[in-house]
Amino acid sequence: MNESQKKWIPIFLIVLGICFVVIGVWQQETADVFRKAVNICMECIGLG
Repeated sequence: MNESQKKWIPIFLIVLGICFVVIGVWQQETADVFRKAVNICMECIGLG
């Protein structure tokens, strides 16, 4: 793999991540993801 190919890998991954975030927001999954994140954090801290 040459240097020009290595340069595009992080850019591709960032664009892919942004696409997944946009798809999630478009499908109105934000509240569900937030609820799951809160539950995971509460379990890790030990408050749940």
